[in-house]
Amino acid sequence: MVSFRELARRLISDGVVERITHQRISQLAREDADFPPVVPVGPSSVVDYRKARPYFANRKSKQGQRTDLKKADPEA
Repeated sequence: MVSFRELARRLISDGVVERITHQRISQLAREDADFPPVVPVGPSSVVDYRKARPYFANRKSKQGQRTDLKKADPEA
């Protein structure tokens, strides 16, 4: 089990991602239903690295995508 800060460090050092912050990991944990289970430990959150590594290795990055310029779905 690793903290989000340690997870970011390991993902970069293992070459899984080029760069990521613990803040982005926290955002993914809140917003992505496919994110591995998060366990609260005191004021921190931790995740099993053995489950998190494949999640990030298989995830399509959308860096720099401008969501404010996306057109609304006409069927919605």
